[in-house]
Amino acid sequence: AGEKWDVHYHKEADEITFLIRGRMIIQGKELKSGDIFVIDRYEIADPVFLEDCEVVIIKRPSVTGDKYTLN
Repeated sequence: AGEKWDVHYHKEADEITFLIRGRMIIQGKELKSGDIFVIDRYEIADPVFLEDCEVVIIKRPSVTGDKYTLN
């Protein structure tokens, strides 16, 4: 809870995220357990965790080093 990851984007991968447990905000939207969301390449990801969360993140394609921070 309270953790904030780097604001970032990917040039090659789309990111599919399943929020298993908890609550978070990304792109101004509050998400809850069971929500699935997609961040397309070049779209900004700005996650803030309101509660302890468990997430499963799938990057397609999975490319090492394909994370560009804006902070």
